[in-house]
Amino acid sequence: MRGVPADPKRAHADARLRAEKIAWLTTVRRDGQPQSSPVWFLYTDGEIVVYSRATTQKVRNVRANPKVAVHLRDIDDGADVVSIEGDAVVDDGYPQAASIPAYIRKYRSMIADLRMDPASFARAYSVPIRIRPLRVRIE
Repeated sequence: MRGVPADPKRAHADARLRAEKIAWLTTVRRDGQPQSSPVWFLYTDGEIVVYSRATTQKVRNVRANPKVAVHLRDIDDGADVVSIEGDAVVDDGYPQAASIPAYIRKYRSMIADLRMDPASFARAYSVPIRIRPLRVRIE
């Protein structure tokens, strides 16, 4: 709403979601066991987008159960926590990583560290997972 100051905690969390390069994505296996994986991600249009290899457990988990959690690393000895619960979907119609300029800007050097270019990265990490936040915890 115009003229109403933004919630400083929410603004800080949004800034961290845009700047951080690694998040932990927790999915749930069919047997109910949670599985956490470090992931590269892009926070865009109010959602989190992760690209994965097709054969990973996290892709199988999301296909079977959309409930996920995303956590950023804690800073300030645990005083700066951003934790998100949401619904995830494997979206084969979503653009590949190489066609998302913001994703490539964010991860260009890390992609190069893998001895890949954006096109080869997009071929290897070809499965987009879109996460719609439902609950955000900021502490």
